[in-house]
Amino acid sequence: MSRRPSVPVIALSVVVTLLIVLVVILLARDVTGGDQPAAGSATGSAAVSDERQTSPQQAPGPESMEGIARFEEGDPMAMGSVDARVVMTVYSDFRCPFCAKFSREVEPALIEEYVDGGDLRIEWVDLPIFGEESMMAARAGRAAADQGRFWEFTEVVFADAPDRGHPDLGEEELVGYAAEAGVPDLERFRADMTGAAYDEAIRADYQAATALGATSTPTFLINGTGIVGARSVETFRTVIDNSLDG
Repeated sequence: MSRRPSVPVIALSVVVTLLIVLVVILLARDVTGGDQPAAGSATGSAAVSDERQTSPQQAPGPESMEGIARFEEGDPMAMGSVDARVVMTVYSDFRCPFCAKFSREVEPALIEEYVDGGDLRIEWVDLPIFGEESMMAARAGRAAADQGRFWEFTEVVFADAPDRGHPDLGEEELVGYAAEAGVPDLERFRADMTGAAYDEAIRADYQAATALGATSTPTFLINGTGIVGARSVETFRTVIDNSLDG
């Protein structure tokens, strides 16, 4: 004659079953990326790619560029006329793969269509969010800027960046990029990059960006309208054209 399971045995079986279900749920959540930071974001909440975002986002803070854009004649970290009707502030990190995507796939078209014609000015703001190598790369960018090769340096660094993940940007890698970008005095570049002379300005950029709500890269502010993440050139054209027509 068979014996009926005792109450403690049944209770133990229920507990084991529930634990198995819980483990399966947690594993599934990990596989689908639950609570995982988005690439290009310091907080995991802001930067997304074209596939995950469909329209420009209204940026927090002022609705004009007054007090945000520098409008400095001869600014080596800006391109375009100071009298341009549209100003785009770019909050960027040299180790950000989405920033590299913008530099390679979108920026050249914007330069040809708007900057060269005097309608658009682009101003770079440092937002180093991926550790000490991001900070060193920001110093390197300014060191190149002081020798008149900022945008050439930016183009070279981003051209060599991977589609995913963050590149290694140590001292030697950055000196190599500076040489490729045509920075004339590499010893001066190295000294400036490894020193602390730019740190206060970089921190000021970072604080100004986060005060506006920019916590991921790339973030763009175009005459008061914000765009977050890697977006198509058509998205930028729409915002710029609307600003020109306004």
